[in-house]
Amino acid sequence: MKAVLRMVWDAFLRPLLQRPKKLQVAALCHRGSGVDSEYLLVTSRDTGRWIIPKGWPIRGLKSSETALQEAWEEAGVRNSQASAAPVGRYTYNKRKPSGLQVPVETLVYSVAVKDLASEFPEAHERTRKWVTASDAANMVNEPELQSIFRGRANQSA
Repeated sequence: MKAVLRMVWDAFLRPLLQRPKKLQVAALCHRGSGVDSEYLLVTSRDTGRWIIPKGWPIRGLKSSETALQEAWEEAGVRNSQASAAPVGRYTYNKRKPSGLQVPVETLVYSVAVKDLASEFPEAHERTRKWVTASDAANMVNEPELQSIFRGRANQSA
């Protein structure tokens, strides 16, 4: 019996539990500067919690371009530019429809917002809100994303 359990652990359970994290990219959308800086949060479609626009990599696009695409689809950000390199990263567990949670590492790109559209692909599914970095840190759930916002709050103080 021990041998069978060991085989199940080695062949199935250990690889399943030790898989590398999935990768997403996100847009840290902001406007203003210094103490007047504000950050754009949107609600998630499933739970309505506050998040930043994010999604899976898109074949043929750089990560920064994918971040811009997600900012457009989820928040209506257009005519804006993303940083070439990530300004941070955070991890979270994405809940699949089956209930299984998958660890996800999210690369965060800074997006200086120049224009917001009132109509965008997910406008009817999400609420968006401009907030200070300090307020954003208190509104999002992910501890590492909270740290990114707290770092921004300290820079503008």
